[in-house]
Amino acid sequence: MTNRAAGRPTVPRTAGHPAARREGVLSMITTDTSGREPGLRPLRRRGIQRLAHEQWGTGRSVWEADLAGRDLTVDDVEVREGPASENVARVLGLEEGERVWIRSRRFVLDGKPVLLSTSYLPAPLVEGSAITQPDTGPGGIYARLAELGYGPVHFREEIRSRMPLPEEVAKLRLPAGTPVMLICRTAFAEEGRVVEANEMVLDAAAYVLEYDFDA
Repeated sequence: MTNRAAGRPTVPRTAGHPAARREGVLSMITTDTSGREPGLRPLRRRGIQRLAHEQWGTGRSVWEADLAGRDLTVDDVEVREGPASENVARVLGLEEGERVWIRSRRFVLDGKPVLLSTSYLPAPLVEGSAITQPDTGPGGIYARLAELGYGPVHFREEIRSRMPLPEEVAKLRLPAGTPVMLICRTAFAEEGRVVEANEMVLDAAAYVLEYDFDA
């Protein structure tokens, strides 16, 4: 008869179980090969909760779902109008070269750059709104889209990883050997209209991606 008391528990744990969360974080910290201190606390990115209407629809930043009191700043903000690339046009349902508003920014957590983000929005949709300004106001882009009658009702995120490009190493101040995660988010309004494409580059060692949802 096998004595299971001396081994690891065999009972499955749900994603929301506190012990499961602790084990996940601990395993990621101890296997970090980026050269950082083992005790560095990663940012837990709550992929579902952060995009809920209850978050941005009440004037809160989507980041507030992740921060837990930590210090976040946004710098290198650039807002401009320009032509849609082939890939961006395909996602937004436009013709290549059609005008889009492009919002690029860098997010710095506790003094360390962790994410580069670039949003693309159809120019006729957002022309003259706060979305074309550096400060979009409470609730950010999605709250402003809702005011224009195009509030997001559905999101899709695609995630992959690779080694960083030289400019990403510089902007994120990445130690040698640190990969990045790429997240491409598409925001849909009613009737499936695409209102934003967002390309993000994350410092992989700085994040835990959490998806907590009911079966």
